Amino acid sequence: MLPTHIIFDLDGTLIDSAGAILASFRAAFASCGRVPVRGIEADIVGPPLGETLRMLAGSEDSALIARLADAFRRSYDSDGLLETQAYPGIGDMLRALRAAGVKLVIATNKRIHPTRLIVGHLGWGDIFDSVTALDIFTPPLPDKAALLGRLLADRGIDAHRAVYVGDRIEDGEAAEANDLPFIAATWGYGIPRAGAMSSRWFDAPSPSELKQMLLGEK
Repeated sequence: MLPTHIIFDLDGTLIDSAGAILASFRAAFASCGRVPVRGIEADIVGPPLGETLRMLAGSEDSALIARLADAFRRSYDSDGLLETQAYPGIGDMLRALRAAGVKLVIATNKRIHPTRLIVGHLGWGDIFDSVTALDIFTPPLPDKAALLGRLLADRGIDAHRAVYVGDRIEDGEAAEANDLPFIAATWGYGIPRAGAMSSRWFDAPSPSELKQMLLGEK
């Protein structure tokens, strides 16, 4: 059965923003005169900003994390995010799903301000029915599981007629916490758990394969 709603993660699922994000992390640490305790590599992309900064800084010092976060935002929200690219085939997939009558939603850990700028930059303003993020709410929601729960409740979405698409184990766990089927975008940054480990987890190796799976073409 064709889902009524398809909810997408953003980074590593629809877009490749690793270059811009990593450059902005490096700029943040340089501007604050700090050396990260581990390498700033693609595997850090995905979790919320504060969580990643605490891991890179090796510190829970709230004042330091706030300075690093401000520096990151200044870099990323200016020229950085303009380097964002959609993965090949994503645009065609999204438009095919939209044409089939499915409502498309973004649910991301990324801050809502750059998320909206990226959606506009990529020409997707007419594709998504809603775009939601942890920091839309006051106070911000703690994690993706809470975000999906609020999205389902606030928009009256039937979890049994929807699906969440993401690229990280945490995305799949958030989907399971809300009784949502999960499709792992295995072209993304994360290392998804194999779909065979759960009857409601599935793998899609490419956007075209995902489209075929969702539209019942295979």
